[in-house]
Amino acid sequence: MSTVQRDLKIPTFDDVRDAQRRIAGVAHVTPVLTSKTADAMTGASLFFKAENLQRAGAFKFRGAYNSVAALDPAVRGNGVVAFSSGNHAQALAYAARLHGISCVIVMPKDAPEMKVAATRGYGAEVAFYDRYTEDREVITRRIATERNATIVPPFDYAEVIAGQGTAALELIEEVGPLDYLVVPLGGGGLLAGSALSARALAPGCKVVGVEPEAGDDGRQSLQKGEIVTIPVPKSIADGALTTAIGRHNFPILKQDVDDILAVSDAQLVETMRFFAERMKIIVEPTGCLAAAAVLHGALACKGKRVGIVLSGGNVDLKTFGALLDGRHI
Repeated sequence: MSTVQRDLKIPTFDDVRDAQRRIAGVAHVTPVLTSKTADAMTGASLFFKAENLQRAGAFKFRGAYNSVAALDPAVRGNGVVAFSSGNHAQALAYAARLHGISCVIVMPKDAPEMKVAATRGYGAEVAFYDRYTEDREVITRRIATERNATIVPPFDYAEVIAGQGTAALELIEEVGPLDYLVVPLGGGGLLAGSALSARALAPGCKVVGVEPEAGDDGRQSLQKGEIVTIPVPKSIADGALTTAIGRHNFPILKQDVDDILAVSDAQLVETMRFFAERMKIIVEPTGCLAAAAVLHGALACKGKRVGIVLSGGNVDLKTFGALLDGRHI
């Protein structure tokens, strides 16, 4: 079985550049959107990196595809396995299909049917588990051992981090140096990769992560200087409901991230509404984390050039409508 290295392999910006070459022509170079209304609201120049328009609907495709492409062909042929109930599941399934290899995703029995259907639609086999009585990591390791497959974790993995860093790389290369780069934070893969790109391409840029108020383990970890584990949080930002930052991510966050902020579910809903009404795009709650911090004043950025990563758009329309109506807050 091939799995995560016992000795930490902390990626560098060179790994992000390697990832950029691997995903070239496969992952979308997503557009950078602007809004005069948003600029007027904040007094800043805002640049939104629209990863909600990425393949499989989220930035996760970058890291998943890079991880599969980076495997030795002989190892890759045995397939991949992961635990996920969200965007990583769909992204890895899609990346595996593009490489013509098998993929097994370990998902909770109560995962939204839409996500299960999308994961299967990309060709993956789904193995269900009971989140209250079974350990998903134990199940994932067993499947990997049985099939001699490679485990590709959703965020705590060097090649995933490097792949995610290509979104910020593209953003900065397109719009030039930034004063702030603001990024959603769950397990830390996107924020860590983004920080690597920002430090290399725009050394004066301050890097800020944003997580849901109910799940501020990242903020606590940065303040304490070590990884803090919290109970499973409850928030509409379902892509950021991690209990701890990844071990591969935290050294990068400690060194290169300037601050971590938190926003409320109500602020996420208002940000979703802004994007739908003003910019005519659908962004999922987790994808709104960074934008919510800027648009609602958690980050003072008047007169600054601010890059904001919109990390995904995978929300079903029934849930989207209910949130905007205030029925799920």
